[in-house]
Amino acid sequence: MGNVSYYSAEGLKKLKEELAQLEQVERPRVSQEIADARDKGDLSENAEYHAAKEEQSLLETKIAKLKNVVANARILDESQLDASKALIHSIVKIKNTANAMEFTYTLVADSESDVRNGKLSVNSPIGKGLLGKKVGDVAEIKVPNGIMNFEIIDISR
Repeated sequence: MGNVSYYSAEGLKKLKEELAQLEQVERPRVSQEIADARDKGDLSENAEYHAAKEEQSLLETKIAKLKNVVANARILDESQLDASKALIHSIVKIKNTANAMEFTYTLVADSESDVRNGKLSVNSPIGKGLLGKKVGDVAEIKVPNGIMNFEIIDISR
């Protein structure tokens, strides 16, 4: 069994849609490619067949991983969360104490992470460092190039 991950209703819906796309569209397409390549004769020297089998293997691995994520996904009841702390699905405004640059991130599960759109994984170094902090706290976060300090400016939902 995998780890339980918490998602917004929208995030879980996207995961389920991706899984359905892989199972109902991509899987039959790859199976057809294998069948077409098999019909072309000698399989030992058939590059199309081997490429399609490799694609099928990768697709099945992705489907299995996604099924596991969906099976262990839970929709988070945000009304039960402490709004004064940075938790998953919190919108956190932070300031880098070294250069005074401010950033706003929504803390999300790994599969919803999209830094360009302000969605930061709770399992990233910065995400982990922000969890549990309150407005006014300074999070000391170890990143690959050293230690960064971020002051928590605001937390909202």
